[in-house]
Amino acid sequence: MGGGSAVFCSRMTLFDGVFPFYPQSRKPFVFDVDSIIVIIVFLVIAFSFLLILPGIRGRARLYWLLRVILSLFIGAVIVAVQFTSDWESGQVTANTPYKSFSSAQVRAEIGLHIGLSGINVTLVGKPVDQLNETINYNEHFPWWFGTDYDQEFNEALERGLPNPILYVAEKFSVSSPCDLHAQYRIAGHYASATLWVAFCAWLVSNVLFSMPVPAYGGYMLLVTGAFMIFGLLSFFTGRHDSLCRIHFGTATLHYDFGASFWLTLATGLLCFLIGALIILLHWVRPALLNAFFDLCEDEEEDKALLGEVYINPYIPQIKTISSPPNFRLTVKNT
Repeated sequence: MGGGSAVFCSRMTLFDGVFPFYPQSRKPFVFDVDSIIVIIVFLVIAFSFLLILPGIRGRARLYWLLRVILSLFIGAVIVAVQFTSDWESGQVTANTPYKSFSSAQVRAEIGLHIGLSGINVTLVGKPVDQLNETINYNEHFPWWFGTDYDQEFNEALERGLPNPILYVAEKFSVSSPCDLHAQYRIAGHYASATLWVAFCAWLVSNVLFSMPVPAYGGYMLLVTGAFMIFGLLSFFTGRHDSLCRIHFGTATLHYDFGASFWLTLATGLLCFLIGALIILLHWVRPALLNAFFDLCEDEEEDKALLGEVYINPYIPQIKTISSPPNFRLTVKNT
């Protein structure tokens, strides 16, 4: 009995009667592992192309660098924004209850960050250390293919997450009357599918730019920008202004378009600008366009080689005799 009591007391006093909230690692906010992998892959590709620069002569080196940087930037944005969590963002600072079945309140900043594949809910104390705890939470609730949002929410309930995180996450659950889950899930799926089509068009444009007529690559770049704008429209029109408000006392959590949305819009407009400029140069200044894409370099080298002709005077030259204008040759079969 004595040994059992000692063990029981040690369990109750190890965390002052409260089990730790995070037995597992937390998910990074805004840039998760997938986004970091995408960025690293494109940086490695860019570095590989930069190694070729010393072998390129003249202004072609600058043209090559500009083409590579712009192309890889567009491709990296199209892929990376699919894994970010800031298509819509918002935060509010308020006094709110911290735990269930407790009247203790904390002053904290509650953040909501919506991506194409789920939401991130953050809770940061002001100050961070309150109630003998470090209040700095970040939870991800996915709704992507192969995931169950309600299951993730129920696991969060079992782990005893703070009340503000559970309150925000409940607004996006399937059973919530706000219907936010269906809106943002469908909008995210359509936007992601459209962006993948834009990525395929970007790949085709890079192939066409290496061909003798770069204007076709410009047309495909216009297609890339068009599908990026279609992705934004899919996300914008798939969601609606919900009548449900996220209140914390007298404060209200408002959220609006975030960095990923505006970055995708800017990149789509950049594709339109570059594609239109290439098509315009194709009709107005084709020589300048060919010089930018190094398409006339081989022709100039061939002309230079053909112009350097050396004749050995010691070798007798063969003279050709031209036939008279009325010369005819008739072959008869015997």
